[in-house]
Amino acid sequence: MKQEPFRTHNYAAQVCIDSYDNRVLCGRLQSAAWDGDENFSSLMDFFCKMEQLLDQMLPTQAFTTRRTFCAVPPTVQPHHFSIPGAPGRLATFTVRILFRQNASWQGSVLWREGGQEERFRSALELVLLMDSALRTLK
Repeated sequence: MKQEPFRTHNYAAQVCIDSYDNRVLCGRLQSAAWDGDENFSSLMDFFCKMEQLLDQMLPTQAFTTRRTFCAVPPTVQPHHFSIPGAPGRLATFTVRILFRQNASWQGSVLWREGGQEERFRSALELVLLMDSALRTLK
């Protein structure tokens, strides 16, 4: 099977955190690819909605086939957009995805209220960075 050439994309989404009680992530994902915000009520919900958005925005960049117990063919429509919407009640993060390799995401995250930006090498590292910012708010 021929692998797609290596390429980067600069895709961004806005993650608005409205609550973080007992470290349960609740908020909204904003993108012009969707009409309105996409609410999430857990970390898994966030991951699934973000991956769905990435499949729409960067359909050819996933270097591995997602493994599932039941195969569901994705519907893919590429979009280009600017980030709309209101900030989160607790915090707002701008997540830039540069790569989708090793069944994860690589890029940078900007914590708007803290004025800090960090790079991440995996979805886990992204969440740990967001957690470190949210824990400073308590």
